Amino acid sequence: MHQHLAPANTAQTQVCLACGLVYDPALGLPEHGIAPGTPWAAVPADWKCPECGVDKNDFEAM
Repeated sequence: MHQHLAPANTAQTQVCLACGLVYDPALGLPEHGIAPGTPWAAVPADWKCPECGVDKNDFEAM
């Protein structure tokens, strides 16, 4: 079983397990509607990775 060191809803940097896209809360992804300073918990649950289309659940804290 894979254990997480921190819950996925924190403000920590997240990485897409499918394609490696890094979500840094300090930078956000403004070109994809996520403003700088947006913590991971505030990213909508239905948000998809802009690079490969996987769900938010497929990201893991770095």
